[in-house]
Amino acid sequence: MASAPTRIRLRRRHVLRGGAAGAVALGLLLWWVLPLGEAPPSGTITFSTGTRAGVYQEYGELLRKELAKDMPRLEVRLLTSDGSQENVERVATGKADFTIAAADAVDTFRIGGKPVQSRLRGVARLYDDYVQLVVPPDSDIRSVADLKGKRVAIGLPNSGVRLIATRVLEAAGIDPEKDITPRSDGIDTGPGRLGKELDAFFWSSGVPTDGLAKIAETSSFRFVPIDARLVAKVHAQGDAAQFYRATNMPESAYPTVQNGDTVPTIAVSNLLITRKDMDPRLTEWLTRTVIRSRDRIGDQVHSAQLVDVRTAIYTDPLDLHEGARGYYRSVKP
Repeated sequence: MASAPTRIRLRRRHVLRGGAAGAVALGLLLWWVLPLGEAPPSGTITFSTGTRAGVYQEYGELLRKELAKDMPRLEVRLLTSDGSQENVERVATGKADFTIAAADAVDTFRIGGKPVQSRLRGVARLYDDYVQLVVPPDSDIRSVADLKGKRVAIGLPNSGVRLIATRVLEAAGIDPEKDITPRSDGIDTGPGRLGKELDAFFWSSGVPTDGLAKIAETSSFRFVPIDARLVAKVHAQGDAAQFYRATNMPESAYPTVQNGDTVPTIAVSNLLITRKDMDPRLTEWLTRTVIRSRDRIGDQVHSAQLVDVRTAIYTDPLDLHEGARGYYRSVKP
């Protein structure tokens, strides 16, 4: 019978052998889940997000955490921005490597005639933005036409909000420069000024947006509907307006405000975009992370729950980046 010291040594050997076996098994598992057993890409990329308190910013922060798990040696720098229009130009001109932008803003830039537009490529279609026209609960504003003569926040100058708000106002017969007092507030300042310096503000994003959801807990506001007839007039403007569609904001977006009612409005798809010269392997890895992290990110950014590999490939008006295309081909049933 082995002595006590001998039994201890035997147990230690067993533990060490078990640990070594576990390490080997873990290594094999990592080799299996990594594409072709490759080491993850490394380096530095810049991701342009959006305004603080907006969905783009929150999504970017959560995606950076997910990328750190899959590519621990990849540094992801986040840049805040005015929104979609600034985001598209940053990627096209090399000031950022990846970003999120609404399809109408992408197309507006694409048809603008700048040579750099040909560099843009799609990575994934993500989720839809809903246009939200917000007023105080006791406001006399019941339609977009009622905004005439009012103080209205139409978004930051280089935002997607500014782009779509301008089109909606014009479709309603309102000159954004003459018929209203335009303000440049975004979601970070607009809610706090509503009913004081502002009579209404436009916002466009996935829902719910933290900047609105938080004030819904402590104060009240109301949504002004944008009905299908007005959306049809927006469509008649042509060009990038083709990316808008009439829809209803779901009643679950802001339950304490909507009281079980949907809100007629406009929706537009958001795209994750990059440039043609971005490393294909890095782009393929990033695309994989975007798709696989949907549920984890969606726990905090509810609109991200709609990211789906079956629809992600539709990045009109941009062609898919070859790295993203490689990922989608690898998971094609």
